Amino acid sequence: MCELIKQADFVILPIIQSYIAAMIDLPFIHRDPFDRLLASTAYTDGLTILTADENIQKYDVLSAW
Repeated sequence: MCELIKQADFVILPIIQSYIAAMIDLPFIHRDPFDRLLASTAYTDGLTILTADENIQKYDVLSAW
């Protein structure tokens, strides 16, 4: 699996304090803390989330599916 990630040129991000801190400011749209962490990470770093989850798409983050 790691080789596929490298071939696809994905980057695995660590969980850092600024992502967790940004979760505090998110509206409580999604109840899943991991999905809230994904949204706060995308918001903090200006990333796009690839998801079909309609709740994540309600956050002020870029998303695609």
